[in-house]
Amino acid sequence: MSDPRWTGWHWLALAGLLEIGFATALKLEQTRPQFLYVFLVCAYFSFDFLARALKTIPLGTAYAVWTGIGSVGAVAVGSLLFGEGLSLVRLALLGVLVAALIGLKLSSSGKGAEV
Repeated sequence: MSDPRWTGWHWLALAGLLEIGFATALKLEQTRPQFLYVFLVCAYFSFDFLARALKTIPLGTAYAVWTGIGSVGAVAVGSLLFGEGLSLVRLALLGVLVAALIGLKLSSSGKGAEV
């Protein structure tokens, strides 16, 4: 995408969403082998989009946000689709994680990774 409004942060958000997809597909693949292909597609594009984000976002920030999006999303999917428990402590800690991700975005200059 050559649209100048499509920034590293957009690529990173999409990469994080696909990380949720590949984690979910990996779980589903345990009982339905055809989900291996969904896993592979999601993983490929997640890493590709992370690589695109790394062109403008510093490595540490990008990796932390990517894994954070995946972590929060995987907990949500686990709770909604697989009946995994969500205690008050777990919800509070997820809130702290989301706040940290927002803080990383707000404190990032986005200029540290130009290659």
